[in-house]
Amino acid sequence: QVELVESGGGLVQPGGSLRLSCAASGRTSSFYAVGWFRQAPGKEREFVIATRWSGDRSVVADYVQGRFTISRDNAGNTVYLQMNSLKPEDTAVYYCAARNSVGYREPSKYNYWGQGTQVTVSS
Repeated sequence: QVELVESGGGLVQPGGSLRLSCAASGRTSSFYAVGWFRQAPGKEREFVIATRWSGDRSVVADYVQGRFTISRDNAGNTVYLQMNSLKPEDTAVYYCAARNSVGYREPSKYNYWGQGTQVTVSS
């Protein structure tokens, strides 16, 4: 059984930084990609960034490009989302997700989801 557990969220002022972690366990060998999505109140879940599990490619949404990066600790099966220059519009629950099928951006294609961690950007 696959489990994804996010951590690292919190309250940060605009311009600040946070690093989120996603600890993956179980049958991770089946993953094609692992990524991050976010969902603000009243909005649909949206793609943020994802990486090929093998680590040879990553894809990022335009609205976070240049500010967010994704990385993977292979030994610990942990994926990180480094968020810099945070804006109030980044406020959302951030979810880690993994998929077995080829692709990166479509939330409906992801097979596994964490429970989310709240990120609030406010002064």
